[in-house]
Amino acid sequence: MSTYVYGIAPADRRLPDALEGIGDPPRPVRTVRSGDLVALCSDAPPELKAKRRDLLAHQHVVILAGKDGPVLPLRFGGVAPDDETVAAILGEHHDRYVDRLEKLDGKEEFNVKVYHDEEAVLRVVLAGDPGLLARHAAQREAGGGSHEERIAFGELVARAVAEREKDDAALVERTLAPYAAAVARGPAGTGRLADLSFLVERERQEEFLAAVRALPQEHEHLREQVTGPLPAYSFADPE
Repeated sequence: MSTYVYGIAPADRRLPDALEGIGDPPRPVRTVRSGDLVALCSDAPPELKAKRRDLLAHQHVVILAGKDGPVLPLRFGGVAPDDETVAAILGEHHDRYVDRLEKLDGKEEFNVKVYHDEEAVLRVVLAGDPGLLARHAAQREAGGGSHEERIAFGELVARAVAEREKDDAALVERTLAPYAAAVARGPAGTGRLADLSFLVERERQEEFLAAVRALPQEHEHLREQVTGPLPAYSFADPE
């Protein structure tokens, strides 16, 4: 039977008794050792699918294993042919994994997504461009202007908002980065101007969260969504 891998930890990591992983029925979690490392493993189901129950089980194993120290979490779906293959991979990348675990020790991940409040950002854009503001006022006095004028004005506003998105994405990263040991940029997504993951030392987490909460207080057009603490998926880098 193939081996499912949840993450990598120091060899002295003790797992909770009867820790259960993915599958129906849930597979018991075990460790596979090589040198100073263990892989957190279980038997893999015959058909592995990203069902909600298994996604949560994977996350649960990583979180519980990380309560007593760092874990290199693997994304859902990591399967090897057998335990011997897992041990061989641990041995091949041993020093690299040990170094990464040391860098993650005492730190957790927070994900921050930032959005524009559409009405508020329009006010900010107009206030920051006297020419655009004057044109907006003139069109209002003229009852909105012609169809062509409205289209042209809308295109100007859209470009100004797009530029503001770039500026605000940089502002968010510049503001929060000093509170983190590392920053990882997530994929661009519709509707959000920033998707950033921060590796934050535990003793600085409240300070970091205070800085996140201050963003919409200091910039009325920003809205934030913060998730964490999380296993450090964005900073684990195990192949």
